[in-house]
Amino acid sequence: MTVPLEVGRDKSIAALDEAMSGDRLIILAAQRAARVSDPSPDDIYEMGTVSEIKQLVRLPDGTVRVVVEGKERARILDFIDADPCYMVKVQLEPTDGQYGPELEALARNALHEFEQYAKLSKRLPPEIIATLADLDEPGRLADEIAAHLPMRVEDKQALLEALDTRDRLERLSVVLRSELEILELERKINARVRRQMEKTQKEYYLREQMRAIQKELGDRDDKSSEINELREKIEKCDFPPDVRDKAQRELDKLEHMPPMSAETVVVRNYLDWLLGIPWGVFTDDRLDIKQAEQVLDEDHWGLEKVKERILEFLAVRQLSDELRGPILCLVGPPGVGKTSLGKSIARALGRKFVRFSLGGMRDEAEIRGHRRTYVGAMPGKIVQLMKQAGTMNPVILLDEVDKMSSDFRGDPSSALLEVLDPEQNREFGDHYMEVTVDLSNVLFITTANNL
Repeated sequence: MTVPLEVGRDKSIAALDEAMSGDRLIILAAQRAARVSDPSPDDIYEMGTVSEIKQLVRLPDGTVRVVVEGKERARILDFIDADPCYMVKVQLEPTDGQYGPELEALARNALHEFEQYAKLSKRLPPEIIATLADLDEPGRLADEIAAHLPMRVEDKQALLEALDTRDRLERLSVVLRSELEILELERKINARVRRQMEKTQKEYYLREQMRAIQKELGDRDDKSSEINELREKIEKCDFPPDVRDKAQRELDKLEHMPPMSAETVVVRNYLDWLLGIPWGVFTDDRLDIKQAEQVLDEDHWGLEKVKERILEFLAVRQLSDELRGPILCLVGPPGVGKTSLGKSIARALGRKFVRFSLGGMRDEAEIRGHRRTYVGAMPGKIVQLMKQAGTMNPVILLDEVDKMSSDFRGDPSSALLEVLDPEQNREFGDHYMEVTVDLSNVLFITTANNL
């Protein structure tokens, strides 16, 4: 058969020139490794094809385009010269040229499988089948079919070295069956992708139709109304500038998402949490020492030293409004009234009271929250307590602070340092919220059984 080739190596071009100056015969042999730019004799397969140069054209970029016609198999016996090109001694290897019912059956089977391959691949012109059907020689039929298959060099070389026609046809049948299975899988994958694309396009078309119908009927678009509602809430909320920018970006992202997308639910929940934090909402402190003493006496009998220390703490708060990060720690056995004292302090100050038990906590994400990349992620307990309280200056009671422990998930006590340290809690970072929350106005009270 005749094939076109493009030649660019100096040695290969020199070999073509040498052949053109003589009988135009050249032996074509494949490399064992295509990445080798200057192959040695060991890098070249021994079995090749003696071919005749039919046409040679030199291109402006220095390469040569040549048309060659394969004549006969040949085995390279020895390399005689290597400069300017390889000169070799070869031995012709004619095929057996067998005929018979068995070979005829193998040839028909190979031709039938190749017809199926041509129909599935759609990359081969239909006249190839007619050309192959006219071939009477089984060995030549096998060679012609192999030339049109996308096989690896090793597989093509194995067919070239198969001098027995029956062996060659059997090898070719195995390759054809493998290619047919691959093409069938490709067809199924393409069909599945096409169905999915058609389904997506159909859903988009139907949604657009529904939107147009709702607009004509005067019905509100649910998603548009939801986006407008969120936009109004963001505009009314007293966000810090960086938090407002974050909320606007997330709202813009939500607006361009498909309603049924899983990411839509994640962004929607995030905006709910962002709007749920009481940004800029504060309660006025009631710093009346006599009123505080009365509240403490109403709620608790005895505990004079504890009450006196609490009143001293409130008196200092009354004298200095700039006092930041006050922390009270109430220590005592269970049942002596530590938690109820915290409630009394909140009632005396006129602040909201929320409580969080730290007993048995092992995961620092309970305080700092989980990142939004995780399924079911939520903010940490501190942010949840701020939302529950509804103000930015509640009294937060951290119960049983001595019962925390650490394991492979982290150390909650280290995370709690950022919450309680007045130099850090101005910009408390929650992993889920991805914005800083100011905890400097929160009154933290901790309780413990042992120190």
